[in-house]
Order: sequence, then structure tokens, then C-alpha cells
Amino acid sequence: MAMNRSTLQSLNPKNPTSSLLVLHFIRNFSLWSMKKDSDLESSLSRNRRWIVNNQIKNIILRCPNQVASVRFLQKKFKSLDLQGKALNWLKKYPCCFDVYLDNDEYYFKLTKRMMSLVEEEESIKDLQESVLMERLAKLLMMSCNHRLNVMKFNELKRNFGFPDDYLIRILPKYPEMFRIVNYSGKRSTMDIELVSWNPSLAVSVLENVAKEQQVEPGFTCSLPSNWEKSWDRFNEFNRIPYISPYVGGRDFVEGSKEMEKWTVGLLHELLSLTLWKKASILKLGHFRREFNLPEKLNVFLLRHPGIFYVSNKYQIYTVVLREGYNGSELIHKDPLVVVKEKFGELMQEGLHEYNRRRHALNLEKKKKKGMIMMRSGKKEQRSIAEASEEDDQLGKQRNLYNPEERKRFYEILFDGDAP
Repeated sequence: MAMNRSTLQSLNPKNPTSSLLVLHFIRNFSLWSMKKDSDLESSLSRNRRWIVNNQIKNIILRCPNQVASVRFLQKKFKSLDLQGKALNWLKKYPCCFDVYLDNDEYYFKLTKRMMSLVEEEESIKDLQESVLMERLAKLLMMSCNHRLNVMKFNELKRNFGFPDDYLIRILPKYPEMFRIVNYSGKRSTMDIELVSWNPSLAVSVLENVAKEQQVEPGFTCSLPSNWEKSWDRFNEFNRIPYISPYVGGRDFVEGSKEMEKWTVGLLHELLSLTLWKKASILKLGHFRREFNLPEKLNVFLLRHPGIFYVSNKYQIYTVVLREGYNGSELIHKDPLVVVKEKFGELMQEGLHEYNRRRHALNLEKKKKKGMIMMRSGKKEQRSIAEASEEDDQLGKQRNLYNPEERKRFYEILFDGDAP
């Protein structure tokens, strides 16, 4: 991130106060200085359209008869971080959304192929209830008071694969594991609390891998071999004995090596439990008290580039677990990820169809324009007698070779589609 030149010029290095300002700017602008990984950036950009269309899908499913007006979606566009016309966006994905006109108003619904994927996703969620139960238990066991605020957790529930109705779909089936507590009676203070500790679940991903390989648990570094300084720092850090994220971090001294080791292990485990091995840094920061995370989480993550990758794709700061990816592809895919990728493939198919149609229409327009120019050329080859009779008419046509006149002509003829 580059500093504004005028800002730099306004700072005088000879002035002590100005020097402090320079240091302040340098520190702030270096917070996000991480060398870009083209593969991981590619995986994030590939997910962007899927995320938006998945949100639109959820909007439709919550509507009566699973039909919504395009006007209603247009009102939601800002919250989806989109610009332009909703109708244009929907038409880009004809395999996903069925758009139709009724009483002079556009409506849309999911196509049959999309509905079949929705049904497949729902059946997987039913089959994965026990997996989600264990995932929720692990999150609660890592939290300081073994409790998580419902409203906060809802911000990250989809990262972990939880359905919107998890409170009534999953929790009531496991009363021996969870309960809802709300001492104040306010909606904002509703918490999910762990009822009983399960030792078999208090084992991290790294510990399970180490057990299988019969080695001591440790982190892996996913950096090029020529990053010598980063490798040296990583090896020094990795020599500190691994500390499980399930032991709790309150007993460690703030700023100590043990505290740092525990925090890295906690973040590693949190990201390992997500579907896509990534999460918004801003949303993770909302759980600073619950998971005893560093106040400057962004700075902390950048100290460990071999384990975490920090991106600012689409002006959204995201942390990715490097070892979860091979190039731009996710290594271990949750069944929910597999069905969501089918959704992505359907989107791409629809987008390809839309682009093909648009290309055909553009070719047709160009052909029509060519025919008009040919006709004007034939008129110029008419006989002298015909030319004398239509002298004024031809005079106007010759004016088309004037750029301004030509532009105005096409604006009238093709509704502004001037060449």
C-alpha cells in the first residue's frame, strides 16, 4: 500500500513530531505488506461470485413460494456489495435463476437444476448433523468460558458449514452437550453454552496428524525455499513445543513465546474447522475476548507468513490457512464444499451461455451496421439523373463522413450504440 505523496511532502523529518508521524504512517502502511500468492488470490476471486449468488439463493428460499421480485432484490444489492441493475446480474446466470415478466414486473426463481442442488445440500446437512455437533463442541471447548454469543457466532456460522436453523435443527438433539442461556432476556445476550467436556474431541487437527505419523505435533511451512529469513524465523518458532488450543490460554504470560505458540495453534485449529480454510479477519476479531485473541490480530498473522496468508482481495481482509491448499485448489473438501462447487460449475455454465448469446447479438448488430453502410454506398452509384433529383438527400448522407454527424446518426438509428 503506497503512502500519499502529498502526505509525505508535508512531513518534515527534521521536526521530532513530524518524525513520529512518519514512523506512525510506516507502521500502519506496513501492516498488510505480504507478498501476493497468485494461486491463493485466484482461489479467493473464484469464490467471490459464488458467495454473492449463494446469498441470492438464500434470499429466494426465504421468500413465499420461493419467488421474489427483481425490484426486491435491487433493494438488497447494496448489502450484497453489488452495483448496477439486479436484472442484468440475474440474466448472467440463466442456469441458476429463472427470470420472467408478470403484470409488467420482473420476478425470478431458482431453476430446476438449482433446486436439485438445494435438495442435495439439504440432505448432506441432515447426514452431517453429528459432524456439526462435534464442530460446535470443539469451538466451545476452545472458547474461554466455553460459551459463544449467538449473534456473534451467526456472523461465522456459514464458514463452519452451519445451516441458518442450526439452533432448532441441531442443538435440541444434543441436550447433553449444549444449552441456550440468556440471563438478561435480551436477544443480543443469548449464548450457546457447553454442558459437558468431551476429552475425545479436545484433540487438534495437528495432534491427530502427528499421531498417525507417529511424530511430535508441529506446524508446516508453505513458503518457497528462497525465503530464507522467513524459514529461519519459522524453524525457530517451530522448535517451541506445540501447545494444544484446548488447554486454554489464560495461564500464559502475555507476550511470551508460549502464549504466541498457543495462539497460532488456536487460529490454526479455527481455520481448520472452516469449510474453505479461510475467514474474514474482521469477523475473527469480533471473538477477541471469547478466544483470547491478540488485539492487533492483523499484525500477529503477518508474523507467521509460512502458516497464514493474508489477502485484501475485494477490500476484504481475509486469512487463509496455507497448508489447506495445493496451489489454488482446496486439498480436503467437506461434502458441503463438493455440492457448493457443483453450484459454482452451474454458474460458470450459465455465464458461458450468457456470454455466447451476447457475442451472437453483437455480431448481428455489426452485420446490420455493415448492411446500412453498403446501402448508402449503392445510393452514391446511382445515375446522374437520379442523383440530380436527390441532390439534397445525398448531401445529407455525405455529411455522415463528418465524425460528429456520423455519431449523431448512429445514436438516432441504434439508440446510442455508435461505432
